[in-house]
Amino acid sequence: MPAKAAKKKNPSALKRVRQAKKHNVRNSAVRSKIRTLSKKIEAAAAGKNKEALEQLLRETTRVVKSAVTKDVLHKNTAARKISRLSKLANTVLAPATR
Repeated sequence: MPAKAAKKKNPSALKRVRQAKKHNVRNSAVRSKIRTLSKKIEAAAAGKNKEALEQLLRETTRVVKSAVTKDVLHKNTAARKISRLSKLANTVLAPATR
């Protein structure tokens, strides 16, 4: 196991360390919120709760798109997440036409 790197002394390096800590906290909070909302959507879909499902899908989509603008998620990752959640929600929301 390699030893820890020497502490940075350059002012710009120190600032980057401070920024990285802040970004890490923000990014993990946003990712955690997305995971929580996704699980809530799955639970609502399993329980066939249409009203909660619509509201949760709207909120999750908003949070995921916001994460893209904050550079927490890549745009394709966000599109994939929204697509999968929408597809799951549509299985409950769409009328049975068979």
